Amino acid sequence: MSERRDLETIASLVPEGSRVLDLGCGNGELLAYLKRTRGCSGYGIELADANVLAAVRHGVDVIQLNLEEGLALFDDRSFDVVLQLDTLQNLRNTEHMLRETARVGRIGIVSFPNFAHWPNRLRVAGGRMPVTKALPYQWYDTPNIRVGTFADFEVLARKCGLAVADSFGLRDGRVVRRWPNLLGSVAVFKFEQR
Repeated sequence: MSERRDLETIASLVPEGSRVLDLGCGNGELLAYLKRTRGCSGYGIELADANVLAAVRHGVDVIQLNLEEGLALFDDRSFDVVLQLDTLQNLRNTEHMLRETARVGRIGIVSFPNFAHWPNRLRVAGGRMPVTKALPYQWYDTPNIRVGTFADFEVLARKCGLAVADSFGLRDGRVVRRWPNLLGSVAVFKFEQR
């Protein structure tokens, strides 16, 4: 149930009728939801074959592309909203992809597991890497190239010249606005270029 609430919460950040680019769209569920409930249109970008097929089954127009190669095939401001949900931590060139997100879209929305969530801190203090719903892998088999925190992203956004319009944590499907770096298992940011 919390995953569904997370999807609805993030979808509520997308203005109705927006043209959306969903980077790392997975099975296309969010973009299909946006089309169905908010009148949005757009494309998903996905690398994994199985996810591309699942996205097509959800009625999503999807382009199979490795995000490490960038978004050169899209012009500046091609989309109203660019989503980068649960993708940033899997990329080698995070800063470049964040800048590309801001270039291609008028609004960017990013989410990622917040490594500073208090259970993660306790686990590390106990000498072990955390395994949670937001970080569900062992240290040796994770697709995450890096881990970040809510506070780390605020610094990166400033460095990239982004204006954060909204930010909050998510925990078990609920929005966390008070102490999101400590209490949110997932960090969510909505931003635009300054």
